[in-house]
Amino acid sequence: QVQLVESAGGWVQAGGSLRLSCAASGGTFSSYAMGWFRQAPGKERELVAAISWGGFTTYAADSVKGRFTISRDNAKNTVYLQMSSLKPEDTAVYYCAVRRGMPVRGTGYDYWGQGTQVTVSS
Repeated sequence: QVQLVESAGGWVQAGGSLRLSCAASGGTFSSYAMGWFRQAPGKERELVAAISWGGFTTYAADSVKGRFTISRDNAKNTVYLQMSSLKPEDTAVYYCAVRRGMPVRGTGYDYWGQGTQVTVSS
């Protein structure tokens, strides 16, 4: 059974940085895309960033471009989200997800993590 386990999020002041990680297990993840999503209270879940298995294709939401970087370590079946210059509007529950094939911008992913809270204070 596929499991995705995210690292703990946390609280950070605006302008600070935080790195999230997500380890996948219970399957073979070659040719799987990995992504990060977030959901703030009262809002829909949205894509933050996604990356193909080889790392050659990446997507990022316009709101995080230049501030967040997604990467992955296939030997560890782990995806990372490095977040810098954090803003209060980045406050949300962050979820990692995987899907077979190429990354997509929507929520069409096969497996999801449990989510981790990130809070950015002004």
